[in-house]
Amino acid sequence: MHAKDILIEGYGRVREEVHSVVEGLGPGDLAARPSPEANSVAWLIWHLTRVQDDHVAGAFGLDQVWPAQGWERRFGLELPREDTGFGHGAAEVAKVRVDSGELLTGYYDAVHEQTLTALRALAAGDLERVVDERWDPPVTLAVRLVSVLSDDLQHVGQAAYARGLLQTTAA
Repeated sequence: MHAKDILIEGYGRVREEVHSVVEGLGPGDLAARPSPEANSVAWLIWHLTRVQDDHVAGAFGLDQVWPAQGWERRFGLELPREDTGFGHGAAEVAKVRVDSGELLTGYYDAVHEQTLTALRALAAGDLERVVDERWDPPVTLAVRLVSVLSDDLQHVGQAAYARGLLQTTAA
């Protein structure tokens, strides 16, 4: 198995979990926060998708899906265009509200497709290419892709936990 196939499998699992977490939640549940300082399911899914979009596009020299495919306009968030959610406090988290889970999964699916297209085109040596020289040691494409995958899995797990808390308090 080629390393790109492992990455494709990993990102496929993120997609499955994103859909599982969001399925059946309405706008109120998506925006609900376990505490005033906690992140909502909507924010967590939006953030992990924005990070994947930003980092994968940057690593492969692609346009981000967020502005290029009109997702920024469809979401209509009162946040800067380039915002990915890094450093957000409670006030910014509260700004990430959506009318439906389909908006979140639609954006995720568009980013996922761009990610898969980029991954499928990889040759083994491509993973060694340096994509960020601001770090010591410099970040390779392999490290960047695993870092994004790790971040995605952590955030989708947090979203699943938040969903579980919602279902527990509703019961």
